[in-house]
Amino acid sequence: MNDLELDAEVRRTAFEFLENATAMHGEVLPWKLLTHDCRFQGERVCLIGASGIWKPRILSSMPISISTAPPKSHGRVPYDDGIGTDGRLRYRYRGQDPEHPDNVGLREAMVRSTPLIYFFGIEKGQYLASWPVFVVGDDPGNLTFEVSIDDRVLGMDLSLGLDAGVQEARRQYVTALTARRLHQAAFRSRVLRAYRERCAVCRLKHVELLDAAHILPDSHPKGEPVVQNGLALCKIHHAAFDRHILGIRPDLKIEIRRDVLEEIDGPMLKYGLQEMNGVKLFLPRSEEQRPAGELVAERYEQFLGA
Repeated sequence: MNDLELDAEVRRTAFEFLENATAMHGEVLPWKLLTHDCRFQGERVCLIGASGIWKPRILSSMPISISTAPPKSHGRVPYDDGIGTDGRLRYRYRGQDPEHPDNVGLREAMVRSTPLIYFFGIEKGQYLASWPVFVVGDDPGNLTFEVSIDDRVLGMDLSLGLDAGVQEARRQYVTALTARRLHQAAFRSRVLRAYRERCAVCRLKHVELLDAAHILPDSHPKGEPVVQNGLALCKIHHAAFDRHILGIRPDLKIEIRRDVLEEIDGPMLKYGLQEMNGVKLFLPRSEEQRPAGELVAERYEQFLGA
C-alpha cells in the first residue's frame, strides 16, 4: 500500500469512527475520545491536536483535520466561523509563514481534493465534527484558506461526475446549513451545561427532554446565541414560553398567563404550569451566565402584550 492509498484508508476509517461516535454519544464529542479511541489496523489515530491544523503520525504529509478552538470565556461575543458571502469558510494559516509545513500540507490537500474533518470547539474539551470538508482556495495575502463543507454521502462519491458548478452550489448550501447547525448545537450544549442539565422552571434532569430556549429569538437584533440569552427548558415549558403562556419577570420569577391560571384541567396543567406561578427560576451558579436583565425585561414586555 503506497502513501496515498494508506492516506485514503485512514480517512475512511476516521469518517466511519465519527459516524459511530456521533450515533452513540451525540453531536458533541469529547477530546479524549477524539485523541484516543480511533484505531487503524491496531494503531491509534489521533484526530485532533493542540494545533488547529492536525496531521497524525500515521499520515505522511496531509493533515486529517482542522479545528476552531472553543471560546476562552462565556462572554457575549457569538462564534465567528468566518463564513463569507460566497458560502465558504475562511480558515487561518498556521502562523505567518505560508510555507509552514501545516500550511503546505493543507495546500496539498487542496490540490488533491482530499477530504478532511472540521472540529468546531464549543467548550474546553468539547467539539462538534463536520466531514467531509475540502480546501477549495488559498489566499496567501490574507493568510487564509477557503474551505467548503460537503454532504457526507455525495461529497465522498467521486463516481458521480457532477458539473463543477453543481458541486459548488451543493457545497455552499451544505456549508451554510452546517454553520447554522454548529451554532445551534453549540448554543444548546453551553446553555444546558450552565443550567447543570436541568429545566430552569421544573428542574427536570432528562437531557433528551431539554432544549436551549432563546430569551430573545435569533431573528432579533439582540438575539445572540450566548448563554446570557438562553434558558434550559423542558419541551413543555419551552413551548409555553414561546407561546407566551409562561413569562419570566425581571426579578426572574415565573408568571403564568392569567387566563391559563383560571382554567380547570388535568394534573399537567395544575402541576406543570399553574403551580409554577411565582416560583423562582433555577439559575446557573456563575452570575455571568445568568439571564441578562435587559433581555429578560424586553421579553417580559412581549409576554404582557401577548
